[in-house]
Amino acid sequence: MMTKFKELKNKSDKELGAMLVKAKEDLQTLKFKVAGRQHKNVREIRVQKQLVAHILTLQKQRKIEGVVKKEELVVSTNK
Repeated sequence: MMTKFKELKNKSDKELGAMLVKAKEDLQTLKFKVAGRQHKNVREIRVQKQLVAHILTLQKQRKIEGVVKKEELVVSTNK
């Protein structure tokens, strides 16, 4: 299941955290299944990796935006 980046943007931080944990678990399970030749669709690993990357990117962007907003608030109060 590939979630679109736009859909991820609408999720809360808690939802993203839960999705990240689940995606990492699913990725690990897929890797073991492919290695044990129980699963043939190797592309699913790529899809899970992309999902993890999208979630991490969003979390990083939100963290940076939070820091920037705090700095703007400090600058505006010092004037």
